[in-house]
Amino acid sequence: MVKNEVEIEPEVKEPQVEQMQEQQLVSISDDENLPALSNPALHRYLQEISQYELLSREETDELAIRFRETGDQDAAYRLVSSNLRLVVKVAMDFQKYWMQNFMDLIQEGNVGLVQATKKFDPYRGVKFSYYAAYWIRAYVLKFIMDNWRLVKIGTTQAQRKLFFSLNKEKKLLEAQGFQPEPKLLAERLNVKEKEVVEMGQRMDNWDVSLESPLRSDSDDEQKNFIPSRGPNIESTVAGKEIKLKLAELLEVLKDKLNDKERMILEKRLLTDEPLTLQNIADKFAISRERVRQIEVNLLKKMKKYLEAEMPDIVDFFDGEKIVINSKDD
Repeated sequence: MVKNEVEIEPEVKEPQVEQMQEQQLVSISDDENLPALSNPALHRYLQEISQYELLSREETDELAIRFRETGDQDAAYRLVSSNLRLVVKVAMDFQKYWMQNFMDLIQEGNVGLVQATKKFDPYRGVKFSYYAAYWIRAYVLKFIMDNWRLVKIGTTQAQRKLFFSLNKEKKLLEAQGFQPEPKLLAERLNVKEKEVVEMGQRMDNWDVSLESPLRSDSDDEQKNFIPSRGPNIESTVAGKEIKLKLAELLEVLKDKLNDKERMILEKRLLTDEPLTLQNIADKFAISRERVRQIEVNLLKKMKKYLEAEMPDIVDFFDGEKIVINSKDD
């Protein structure tokens, strides 16, 4: 699967990259409280990557120059494999934002490491691990924001800032004795008050699938209890019955109309593609104004007839617009 390149510099604390290459970043011991041992797959992965040799600054620069100048894949492989522990270190800083599978963060971070290897310019004098940490972090952040909710929540720079800083800023204000009101938070984080409120609401509530059961011992799904905003069953059935009755009455009315009135009713008032006044005038060799007058009288006749035969029709259509085609042209 091809990943889109992401070039963002997230606002999080920079890792201590200066010492990352000089020591093993993740220790593997028998301590059951270590994240590595709470996840067998992660434990095995850490054991595997611990076998890769750590490189010195000089070795890293040499490999980076060789890859940039010649495209040597072996050099790229050694650069990536020797920094896999850096990915784990960076990913661990984001565990609190992703409580599902920690390996997901490592996987995305590894993609960022590969991108860093492709983009790294060894002639700028920047340490590779420092440069790679930004790419790793960018991919981890993008993955979290894309998947933390069913609907993406970090689509703008302000939202990304709020996602990672809102709760921290709330705790800081509370520790200082201030009430973390949206207005104060917006001023401190330099965002709009509305964005603070919206992000707070979205972070405080988890997504629930509409197909998920209401309770663990229930066969009822969440969607079965969503209120319908449309008409209820009684209104729908009543509406169908009245429309059928209305259609029957109009059929009876047609027999009481002359040719001109019947033409206007069928070809102009009760059709989705009504004829114009001029079309009907041409068919009967009369003026357009005369057709308009016949139509006005017909509508009055229809109203009187329906009110007499179906008195409750006005109550049924109360607040509901009856659309009858009546275009001038």
